[in-house]
Amino acid sequence: MNTKNISQFIDHTALTAEKNEQDILQLCQEAIDNHFLSVCINSAYIPLAKEKLANTDVKICTVVGFPLGANLSSVKAFESAEAIKAGADEIDMVINVGWIKSNKWDAVRADIAEVLAACGDKPLKVILETCLLTKEEIVKACEICKFLKVAFVKTSTGFNRGGATVEDVALMKKNVGDIGVKASGGVRDTQTALAMIEAGATRIGASAGIAIIHGLQDNNSTY
Repeated sequence: MNTKNISQFIDHTALTAEKNEQDILQLCQEAIDNHFLSVCINSAYIPLAKEKLANTDVKICTVVGFPLGANLSSVKAFESAEAIKAGADEIDMVINVGWIKSNKWDAVRADIAEVLAACGDKPLKVILETCLLTKEEIVKACEICKFLKVAFVKTSTGFNRGGATVEDVALMKKNVGDIGVKASGGVRDTQTALAMIEAGATRIGASAGIAIIHGLQDNNSTY
């Protein structure tokens, strides 16, 4: 796989609190220059990115209920609708981990379904935060996402104690079938990205996109 092909797996990401407008503009320019599939940004920066990315093929992805997932479902749905109205092409929502740990699976399903409805025809990715879940919980969450026909399941926010692992990506892919799998959190170099893709990832979320496509190691990236 050449670097152009790898680039089309990448959501080039900047989600940490200190990112300013110049950082977002630079992220967008890097996405244009390196043919990344999308930029993944906080929703306040969607209008800025939309202007910068006009007349390009780079999509805008944003996060909802981020990074904890413990918002009211109605808030997540409203956030999704407003982000789409502002110009978001894809929505990455955080699942309610606490409800999973409380064995409230009907509530988990309803939470995702409400956001999915708000997304309309825009792809929804559901962030499982796999480092906090048992393998059984990952499987059950994947089964719900498959039943609801979301676009992707995603490993991680990148803001918790662990990110994507090859084992979790393979487990997710096994249980979602044709649904996409996004590996995010700690994917910082070409070798790791390729390992995730081989395990079944169809998207890579990373702030180290440039390092990944140029075969470099980025030790400063957290997401």
